[in-house]
Amino acid sequence: MLAACLLAVVVSVAPLKAEPFPLGRVKLLEGPFAKANQATARYLLTVNPDRLLHSFRKHSGLEPKAPMYGGWENMGLAGHSLGHYLSACAMEFAVSGDKRFKEKVDYVIAEFVACQKSRPDGYLGAMPDGDRVWAEVKKGEIRSGGFDLNGLWAPWYTHHKVFAGLLDAHALTGNKDALEVARKFGDWAIETTKDLTPELWEKMLACEYGGMNESMAELYARTGEQKYLDLARKFYDKRVLDPLSKGQNSLPGKHSNTQIPKIVGLARLFEVTGNETDLKTARFFWDTVVNHHTYVIGGNSNHEYLGLPDKLSEALSSNTAETCNTYNMLRLTRHLFMQDTRAEYFDYYERAHLNHILASQNPSDGMVTYFMPLVSGASRGYSDPEHNWTCCHGSGMENHVKHVDSIYWRGRPEEVFVNLFIPSELNWSEQGISLRMETEYPADGFVKLTVVGNAKKDLVVSFRHPAWANQHISLMVNGREAAISSRPGTYTGTVRKWKDGDVIEFQLPLKLRTEAMPDNPKRIALMWGPAVLAADLGSSQGPAPRTPVLVTDGKPIEAWLTPTGKPMEWKTTGAGRPGDLTFRPFYTHTSNRYAVYFDDYTQAEWEKAEAEFRAEEARVRDLETRTVDSMRIGEMQPERDHNLKSERNDVRAANGRSFRTPMGGGWMEFDMKVEGALANELVITYWGNDRIRPDFEILVDGVKVADEKLEARPLNAFFDVAYALPSSATQGKSKVRVRVQGKGNAWSGSFAGARVVRGK
Repeated sequence: MLAACLLAVVVSVAPLKAEPFPLGRVKLLEGPFAKANQATARYLLTVNPDRLLHSFRKHSGLEPKAPMYGGWENMGLAGHSLGHYLSACAMEFAVSGDKRFKEKVDYVIAEFVACQKSRPDGYLGAMPDGDRVWAEVKKGEIRSGGFDLNGLWAPWYTHHKVFAGLLDAHALTGNKDALEVARKFGDWAIETTKDLTPELWEKMLACEYGGMNESMAELYARTGEQKYLDLARKFYDKRVLDPLSKGQNSLPGKHSNTQIPKIVGLARLFEVTGNETDLKTARFFWDTVVNHHTYVIGGNSNHEYLGLPDKLSEALSSNTAETCNTYNMLRLTRHLFMQDTRAEYFDYYERAHLNHILASQNPSDGMVTYFMPLVSGASRGYSDPEHNWTCCHGSGMENHVKHVDSIYWRGRPEEVFVNLFIPSELNWSEQGISLRMETEYPADGFVKLTVVGNAKKDLVVSFRHPAWANQHISLMVNGREAAISSRPGTYTGTVRKWKDGDVIEFQLPLKLRTEAMPDNPKRIALMWGPAVLAADLGSSQGPAPRTPVLVTDGKPIEAWLTPTGKPMEWKTTGAGRPGDLTFRPFYTHTSNRYAVYFDDYTQAEWEKAEAEFRAEEARVRDLETRTVDSMRIGEMQPERDHNLKSERNDVRAANGRSFRTPMGGGWMEFDMKVEGALANELVITYWGNDRIRPDFEILVDGVKVADEKLEARPLNAFFDVAYALPSSATQGKSKVRVRVQGKGNAWSGSFAGARVVRGK
């Protein structure tokens, strides 16, 4: 952001309380963040820009030079990855000075220049059928189902990523052509939408549009041209943003990452216009998401959607905490800190950065997660270098080359905020000094900063006292106490004219603690200082283990969790069920199954709960012994074996199992074996989908066996419902056809399996 400001024609009209130091001023020292940076940098050098440029060239009338990458790049959302790639390479060049990354950026920009010369309207499109769709939009013919615009998958979202990449290339590598390409692209956007009425704009903005308001505000800041600011203001989704501006939570049931970039855009608009409503809305949104919709790791959403505020204990699955969401929440946090240097912002930032962003990468190859599973027994799934690119693969390329961007912040010209405790060096050249931070944090709470050089005047060095650290912290300068902080969640500083060799030291009081779910005090996570701890449940191969629980009888954590002798590793002593558990920081679990949240029992409570668990096991065994036929729904081979046919079905997965949901007007049908001479039951396994309100019917060979709304169903869990089959539907048969269809335009339930069993 600071580099962008230096290039801006319109400098922020809102007074900034702090700014991050430019990327090139901070260097990572050895530690997990440096290793993560190195892994991503190595990967970026293997990426072939011509493969990312494939569709841009094709849709500009130029011959592609290489085949496109897989995943979303060849599934209708082509182009977004190139925007992230531009940003990541520009950032890595700014951080390391390695010219190979600037060469990558310059090559892509030169190709974009060629594309715009080939089609002089300025359009840069990689999505199939884009010309047809934009011609329709220009004429005011607009249709959207929420994630599509006239059948095109979120095109403004993709264009925002390209704009962001161009603007980062301009700011961080000095490529002047990047700004000119962005201007021409922006002019195309203005021309395409100039005749749309406010009603048509609102209709169009029902489709995810990313942070187009942010990019246009930034383009205005770089050029000073009012037309880009005017366009930025038009990207305003009244249905979501108006309630937020009035302090009303409009987020439950909304797709999380559709909303966050809109708010980042408002934060940037405040900086360039001073509109207080923009800042008020952004602050309310941040507070709402962070304090009412966020898991212990700092991530939010389940299956990409936000639920009711403070209702998280039953929203645990393999599809929690989309990584892109946290990428954007950290960007928003940075903007808000510039306006108000509250330690609360970086208490959240540290939590999410350490426990989600760092955890999202496989350090062996730099690949990253889409979701961060928080259901017990889950393991992480990582992207592939070539074949399954998604939004989070794109943002993941950025996440791990910018770990330096928020460690140190410049407040007043004579103040530096130390916000994150990561081994690093700050070059504060305008003040004549450097700061070298050495620490093993969070393994150890000791932090040491050494001054190199002699300051030109008195300077304040301020440290964040984390909110979790509920003891006083002594700041020592050259072995003597210089200040005491006794207020967690604030900053403490010390001022002097620093000299070469001065040493600042302090000890952060790390200790074990638990954090409970907001809606269930008996469902807890374990913490070590800022680090979330997770239990190692063994190999990710084979069947998932039984869900572990804790039986602590209300005793303090130190009474039942003890160190093993290895760094940041603890083991329960008699409190784990079905056996004792070994814990270490969540970010260190890369390929194993793990558990983060635990139900906490007294011994009496556990004896009752264990009996219920055993009864459920007996029920499942009974079903198995009575089974005539069964199929897993959402999996290719079982569906083929049962001749499954469908229309308008949504197929997803959760907690290691797939499911199929007939959407409004949709249906599915399949064959099942029966024993015609006996009573039969149809047992359906549903996923408790908290996003839908189903209303459907089930027919067997044309005979209705159920009208179903799944009222009072479990949420975010699999459960069985049994339906007795009338003898008229099965008598004398060995096979029947099962059909599921919604009533009217209602959705059906989410089906994970079907089983025919002999009646008791």
